Amino acid sequence: MRGDRGKVIPSPNIWHWPHLYEAENRAQDVDGAVFEAIKSVADWAGKTVVDVGCGSGFHLPIFAADAESVLGVEPHEPLAAAARSRVVDLSNVEVQTAGAESLPVADGSVDLVHARTAYFFGPGCGPGIREAMRVLRPGGALVVVDLDATASPYGDWMRADLPHYDPAAVEAFFDAQGFELQRIDTRWTFPDRRILRDVLGIEFSPRVARAATRAVDGLTLGVRYRVHVRYKPTGVELR
Repeated sequence: MRGDRGKVIPSPNIWHWPHLYEAENRAQDVDGAVFEAIKSVADWAGKTVVDVGCGSGFHLPIFAADAESVLGVEPHEPLAAAARSRVVDLSNVEVQTAGAESLPVADGSVDLVHARTAYFFGPGCGPGIREAMRVLRPGGALVVVDLDATASPYGDWMRADLPHYDPAAVEAFFDAQGFELQRIDTRWTFPDRRILRDVLGIEFSPRVARAATRAVDGLTLGVRYRVHVRYKPTGVELR
């Protein structure tokens, strides 16, 4: 993500432990509930998609299977390079090094802007919202997927590590910006306890990660997401 004056703010889990983040991506939402929710509000079949903060490109092939074209945007060059390697054989996918506040696409040229746990964390992300609205075609959608910190147990661990994070304030922000909200329950399933422990170890402080690992019975963890959707108006847009 990018902070004040365009400075890139590190995402420590994927920047420092990309192999573990890959394992986390494989474990997340094994039933595909989040993608089904996105498809229900902004079907990307035959459309143009921009994935903001695409990281190492884990979700790009999923969009590419049905989209006409997909652009992955990632500010951290090592991750952008990994994403390019992942999609090298996909002719309808491109990856560029850029941030959410300066998307390398023309006005009104995109049908879906997707951001999953990247940049759009509530107050302060206004420039990214404005940029998404710039590149969207009328009727296109900005879909922001984040973790629901009001839902146990994952939300409890998030709030323990981020005492100043107010999920109600984040929801109020998105509501005031004209977003619709869905809450999506998912299953995370890990291949073994070691991977579960190591993934929780890159998401939380050591104390919280240890408690979280002990709290999970077996290899499956329930995690709730929020899917925020804002559409580009099809008529006159007042500014």
